[in-house]
Amino acid sequence: MTHDHDLVLRPTEAQTAAALAPPPGRTGGDLVVETLRSLGATTVFGLPGQHALGLFDAVGRSDLRLIGLRTENNAAFAADAYGRITGEAVPLLLSTGPGALMALPALAEAAAASAPVLALSSQVPVAGLGGGRRGYLHELRDQSASFRDVVKSVHVARTPSQIPTVVAQAWESALTAPHGPVWVEIPEDVLREPTIVPPVTGMDATPHELAPRPELTAVAAHWLSHAERPVIIAGGGVVRADAAGKLKQLAERLNAPVVTTFGGKGAFPWNHPLSLQSWLEDRHMTDFLEDADVLLVVGSGLGELSSNYHTFLPAGRVVQIEADLGKLESNHPGLGIHADARLGLQALLETVSEREDPAAPERVKLLLADIAARLAGQDVALEQELLASIRAALPARSPSFWDMTILGYWAWSAFDAKHPNTMHSAQGAGGLGYAFPAALGACVAEPGTPVLAVSGDGGAMYSLADLATARQHDLDVTWLIVDDGGYGILRAYMTDSFGRTTGTELTRPDFVALAASFGVPAAATTPATLREDLAAALATPGPSLLVLHTTLKMFAPTHL
Repeated sequence: MTHDHDLVLRPTEAQTAAALAPPPGRTGGDLVVETLRSLGATTVFGLPGQHALGLFDAVGRSDLRLIGLRTENNAAFAADAYGRITGEAVPLLLSTGPGALMALPALAEAAAASAPVLALSSQVPVAGLGGGRRGYLHELRDQSASFRDVVKSVHVARTPSQIPTVVAQAWESALTAPHGPVWVEIPEDVLREPTIVPPVTGMDATPHELAPRPELTAVAAHWLSHAERPVIIAGGGVVRADAAGKLKQLAERLNAPVVTTFGGKGAFPWNHPLSLQSWLEDRHMTDFLEDADVLLVVGSGLGELSSNYHTFLPAGRVVQIEADLGKLESNHPGLGIHADARLGLQALLETVSEREDPAAPERVKLLLADIAARLAGQDVALEQELLASIRAALPARSPSFWDMTILGYWAWSAFDAKHPNTMHSAQGAGGLGYAFPAALGACVAEPGTPVLAVSGDGGAMYSLADLATARQHDLDVTWLIVDDGGYGILRAYMTDSFGRTTGTELTRPDFVALAASFGVPAAATTPATLREDLAAALATPGPSLLVLHTTLKMFAPTHL
């Protein structure tokens, strides 16, 4: 008879000796670093602050690569992009109080985009915890409360022995579908003080799989197999689950047209006969989706931007596969399947029947023609030309990062991402300043691959300090700044709504001269030369900057 205690793994003699005589001089910071290395981390982002120096000292004595940006928010954007590109949990090291709070907007974007960022912050010494006002530098009554409604989970260690378990639990949470940022908090004195806890080895934080319930996928498969006009909406969950191949198989088996959300760019081939591309901000598309008798929504909550500003009202049956329980049926009732997109699509592939529909490609073709005709009636040739030039210059496998700027909004609908997980924007939380620091994170994740960032002049002002980071690490980033002298989209919104503008006009620097002061090659470009200039910049190793002086406009909205 076997008893539970017979299954306990016995330490080897070497492990026992190491535990009895751990290396001298180790601290709580070392426990953090050892746990991160044991879990597979190779790179960390962040910048030091007084309370976090014990952690940074431990990093400096390790083989972890530290990428230090110039503000905490930009460091978090870079970590976000590293996590999106690699699919790995990525540590973000922060210091107490102002430093930690500076990262909040970027962590909100990571939460909206399901990026697995492990934000690891110092805290005031243990004696200052508990909500009393002890007057410590950077003291907050409850620091983690500032993050609790933003991140996926909060984890606190108050003694050295708690550190390995707390960090591993946070790591597992970040990588369990839906991915997302997590918060770890450790007091300054715990990070600094010597510890008798042995070196950390053999940590395991395997994320849980989120598989669909078979009775739900059986019903969904029956509906889809017998539908007359099935349509698929593919969101960012398909990209994050690496499920683009399964999506294509399912669409072709069902002969179902596919539209990708702005977060799902690249999840389906742009020029496939069944591709509706990404024209969600178009009434023709809205009508087409409403006409579907069965609508399969995979990896999307059908939020504001994915529903033509909530004007989309499906008339047929809705099947929604979504890993984020809070998004399940949050906007439209239907058959909700709580599952990872990859596992949900696989279950459908195993149960759907082949569906013939020779008319489906023609319906797609006619819809795209209607959208093209609507755009042809507007004065938007310049915007379309610019996107075509960028697409022609950008290598197919190169990641691109787009700020909240007019050309970025055009790209959501009209840019061919070519491949999954190559086009990213801040449309999840909608904050400015995302593109350039995120592009730096992607450069670290994929060294040797040219990366593009696109910003307006307003958004660029958030990120200028990290030209120094790009130069310091010789990152292969090209930054395209569209300079129209202000917050262009807000200028348009205010003019349309109020007949005048307030606070939208900006005094900005000479971006070319400013970049040169950082040692970053820079030049002005024009719509006529953009393709050639951008291709040359992307082909040149190291950072570069292009400035395009022009004023753009959006295509006419259809939701008003």
